[in-house]
Order: sequence, then C-alpha cells, then structure tokens
Amino acid sequence: MGNIVNVGLIQMSCSDNLEQNFDKTVGYFEQAVSQGAQIVCTQELFKSRYFCQVVDNSLFGLAEEINEQTATLQRLQTLAADLKIVIIASLFEKRATGLYHNTAVVIDADGSYLGKYRKNHIPDDPGYYEKYYFTPGDLGYPVFRTRYADVGVLICWDQWFPEAARLVAMQGAEIIFIPTAIGYTPSVTSNVDGSDYNEAWLTVQQGHAVANACYLAAVNRVGVEKAAIGDSVINFWGNSFITNPYGQVLKKASTETDEILVYPVDLSLVEELRDGLPFPFRDRRVDTYGDLTSLYSD
Repeated sequence: MGNIVNVGLIQMSCSDNLEQNFDKTVGYFEQAVSQGAQIVCTQELFKSRYFCQVVDNSLFGLAEEINEQTATLQRLQTLAADLKIVIIASLFEKRATGLYHNTAVVIDADGSYLGKYRKNHIPDDPGYYEKYYFTPGDLGYPVFRTRYADVGVLICWDQWFPEAARLVAMQGAEIIFIPTAIGYTPSVTSNVDGSDYNEAWLTVQQGHAVANACYLAAVNRVGVEKAAIGDSVINFWGNSFITNPYGQVLKKASTETDEILVYPVDLSLVEELRDGLPFPFRDRRVDTYGDLTSLYSD
C-alpha cells in the first residue's frame, strides 16, 4: 500500500442555535475519529443556518473574530490535539466593523493553528446574497502542510472556477477540500428537484481532480432551510463526496440526512499521476495564458 490517509466529511443540518450546532459538530468529529478519520472537514458556515438567503443587517452579529484568543478557535484547537486530527472548519469572520469574510481555518493534529483561507469568489444570486455579507478574500490560495497531507481549501462558489483549483494544485495540494452550502430553491429553478444543477456541481469538481491529479473532497449541508424573514427556502442536497485523481467518486453521502463520510485515500497516487501525466503541469503553455488576467477577451 502507499501513503494512506483517512479523510472525513461532516454533512449535517443546522438549527438556529449556534451552540447546539457546534456541540453537534464536535460529536460528529468524535464519531469520525472512531471510524479512523485523520483529516476532518465541516460544511460551509457550520455553526449557523445559511443566513445569506436574505439581506439583514442584524445577521452580522453571527460573525466572530478569528485568532488564537477566540473561544471558537481554542475549542477547535483543543479538539484537534485531543483527537490527533487535522480540522478544517468554515466560519463567519469579523475582521473589523464593516469588514467580514467567509473563512476556513486549518488546525494541525497537534492543535497548532496553521492559518486561514478567505473565500475569493462571492456569489450574489436569489437566496445567496453573499456579496452583502462577505468581502472577497485577500490571502490568495494557500496550501497547508499538515501532519497527514498537504491540503488546499476552497469554499463553495470557488468550486466553479478551475483557476482556483489549479492555483492550489500548483502549490502542491494533494487534497482539495471544499466546504459548501448548495442546494436548490424551488421558486427560482426550472428543474423541480435541482438534479441538473446537482449533476453539474459534481461534474465540475470531478474535473478539477482530474485536471490537477489530486483528490477532492466536497462537504455540503443538508435539509430544508427557510429564511428568517421572507419566503426564501433552500433545499440543501447533501451529496458530500470524495473523488480520486481519475475523477472517480470514491464515496458519496445521501441527499437527505446527516452523515459522517470517512474514506481512505492513497496519496502516492497523486505523485504517480503528476509524474506520469503531462497535462497537470509539464505541458502547460503559460506563455499563452495572458488573457486569463482579463475579465473578458473582446
């Protein structure tokens, strides 16, 4: 066997009670470890319901500072050290009054805080009014060298952009983790069960894994969430999954229920394919890609 690492994803529904959601997630971390997980990732904004369905100034009160003096990070660090796992957790970051980010933190298996990634691509669609809440990230696309693997982190809307996946792969990411909150809103979709969009979501991420010869793990929330005000409803479709560098889905969670997904991945396959395939890096024609830095080629 090669370099085997057990990847864990926590797919769950959320209530309006932040502390209950946090406690529930901690319990799922412990269950994931009991199944052998070594790197465990939450869904996007795991401490709350998906509040971006509406524009409401009061919801900035859900945000918190992220540093090693804050209670949330300290609790996650203690948990990582006690369980000897790498934790990737998605939080609503208050950087300053009037400046907020959609942020994922990475904590190593000894409890040390490795850093954060701030979501770069911010959507503004019916039911997903994230531009009101989040400033685009300014930390680039970092890769975190953890005890078990070199990991890159993207967040939800980032998953549609091949440039983002390429940039973390170019820095050596063996696994790309993508905390997500995605589903369908019956009032704004022509496909009544959201299956077409779901299939596109799965396919594009499988393509990232193939194009960059790496593993990819996407973790989504699940359940029906009604906005705090108004009539907006999102049916989060779950389907958290892990795909290998061939784009083959190794394991996928259900569409309707909480689930802890744990699966072993062989990191030696990443090195084997990056050495053996010409397209991830060797045959790239970077001298022809200048237009990628333009918004559009007229």
